[in-house]
Amino acid sequence: MSHKKKSTIKDIANVLGITPSAVSKALNDHPRISKKTKDAVKQVAENLNYQPNHLASALRKGKSNLVGVIIPRANSNFFSSIIEKIEDILNEKGYNVIITQSNESYKKECRSIEALLFTQVDGIIASMANETVNLDYYKKIKDKGIPLILFDRGENDLDVDYIGIDDYLSSHIVIEHLVAQGCKRIAHLGGFSHTRIYKNRIRGYVDALEKHNLPIENDLIYECNLRKVDGRDIMKKLLELPYRPDAVYASGDYAALGALEVMKEQNIRVPEDIALVGFSNEPFSSLITPSISSVEQHSEEIGKLAAETFLKRIANPDEKVSLNKMILKPELIIRASSNRK
Repeated sequence: MSHKKKSTIKDIANVLGITPSAVSKALNDHPRISKKTKDAVKQVAENLNYQPNHLASALRKGKSNLVGVIIPRANSNFFSSIIEKIEDILNEKGYNVIITQSNESYKKECRSIEALLFTQVDGIIASMANETVNLDYYKKIKDKGIPLILFDRGENDLDVDYIGIDDYLSSHIVIEHLVAQGCKRIAHLGGFSHTRIYKNRIRGYVDALEKHNLPIENDLIYECNLRKVDGRDIMKKLLELPYRPDAVYASGDYAALGALEVMKEQNIRVPEDIALVGFSNEPFSSLITPSISSVEQHSEEIGKLAAETFLKRIANPDEKVSLNKMILKPELIIRASSNRK
């Protein structure tokens, strides 16, 4: 099968009998090119199905007006809401957003970074995959002088702008609520503790239990990818314990949903037998029965601050602008799954 050769600026110039430079200027709306020439160039470009080479243009200008956004998963309302806000703000300023999804895979995340760097993006806004421990690829972004803004998941070692919530405080708020409902054996389904946000949530969970003189048992603490299937698998294990927990605190609403499904299948009353709290305030958490209590992470505000931080960096490339470490206060939305009173 033969592939049709792409049209170039030279092809347009040959048709019109003008120089490639004049064609380039006409396509870029240069003030010294007459309207008649611009119209003719646009018409021929359309006839030849000419597609501009944005990568070459970015290399010439040193600016692509593209911003890469890396997220762990697209099926989360938390991440999609952040993307929507980032796009709204950056589109207004003339930037287009390229979205990549790591699916919690370190290898896929590395490939995304390589692709974004090859595309000559002007900046990268990212939330790390659960599997990511080696930060070399993120250091590569910094070494190239490209603005890097991390949100939700980011590591202190990189020394870059970061926007997220107070994860340590989140766990305290959840445990305080569950203790007030009379819970004494509280299990925790957390993300992987090598990631700072989950480490802080686990630390907050442990400290809050100690504050109330409640048991800290390894059998009640799990690390996982926080998918629905993880919530299901871990809940089954918790129900096989000689002494079941009377509450489950999951660091993600999908894991909480999986746990809830298993409890309903085994005729466990929620919250009377086992109370349940999730994290992220996904839309489904308020729609199912019983509705799931969840921690609100202020996704729109995170997206807004991430976009604004990028714009501030790009506007002052040579200035030493102090790093933004913006930590928002979490809020617990109490619903039927944990409200015993």
